[in-house]
Amino acid sequence: MNNSFSEHYKEAGVDITAGYEAVKLMKPYVERTRIPGVLGGVGGFGGLFAPDLSGMNRPVFVSGTDGVGTKLKIAFLMDKHDTVGIDCVAMCVNDVVCAGAKPLFFLDYIAVGKNYPERVADLVKGVSEGCVQAGCALVGGETAEMPGFYPIDEYDIAGFSVGVVDFEKIIDGKSLAAGDVLIGLPSSGVHSNGFSLVRKALGVSKERVEQYIPELGKTLGEELLTPTRIYVKPMLEAIAAGGIHGVSHVTGGGFYENIPRMLPDGVRAKVERAAIPVLPIFDMIAKEGGVDDRDMLNTFNMGIGMVAAVASDRADAVLAALKAAGEDARVIGECVSGESGIDIL
Repeated sequence: MNNSFSEHYKEAGVDITAGYEAVKLMKPYVERTRIPGVLGGVGGFGGLFAPDLSGMNRPVFVSGTDGVGTKLKIAFLMDKHDTVGIDCVAMCVNDVVCAGAKPLFFLDYIAVGKNYPERVADLVKGVSEGCVQAGCALVGGETAEMPGFYPIDEYDIAGFSVGVVDFEKIIDGKSLAAGDVLIGLPSSGVHSNGFSLVRKALGVSKERVEQYIPELGKTLGEELLTPTRIYVKPMLEAIAAGGIHGVSHVTGGGFYENIPRMLPDGVRAKVERAAIPVLPIFDMIAKEGGVDDRDMLNTFNMGIGMVAAVASDRADAVLAALKAAGEDARVIGECVSGESGIDIL
């Protein structure tokens, strides 16, 4: 690669040597995520992974893909790029674990207006940290320099993850029934959804994100860039305790859209509004943006990032498993007979 250089391509806005430098800088972060099953290293045309399927009667691969959305606008304003990679991983692996699957590996795609190798390495540093938190490997990715398509100081990042679960242990909501208890796991903040509304409601600007907010104990930008929580390890512990019939990752669409996605026909969710530990940032958004409670609950996680429907006789065991894994989980409602949907009372 030392001889690979095109002056004409560079004049067109693409410096391929910057790409090589970015790969060099990110290699230590990728190496952090190496787990049994990873074959080869960075630089091949495809990421290789040999899964250990021993003990599984019928392995099923579960995949998830997502990006970070307009939360990236906050990273641009803050010129801080080492956390949004965690968000990217979280949005994928949290979906995968909803089916009861353990994430195996992750790949990212980073598109930039101009390739600043240190910035790309910061992005991959965050991806690496997210993979470590999820217990999966970063086996590959792509960085595309696209002058004229993205502003030179902006980028987009997306990714996808693949996990595995035994067919007999898939969590698909089919066994969910009236009488099941709804257990909520706390969020770390806004996570990675609803940022178009966040930016409008709070009048986000360079000056605003640098403003210290006493109620938050930090600047607004620091609060908004708080990475999405990765629930994989505690949820796998909870699933092992038995009795989990459905899992919902509370993302865009909030409670009203996401919780019904795990419900079978004839079962309705009842959530106690008082049981949701609303974080101060959501109070700010509602107050400053004049957003009513229905819209808040239909857009944001409000303080609960994942919900599990659990057999009532296993609820205590699941709560204990989550507590042992460091989660401040709580009962937030129950499932009842009725048209599939949700009531927040």
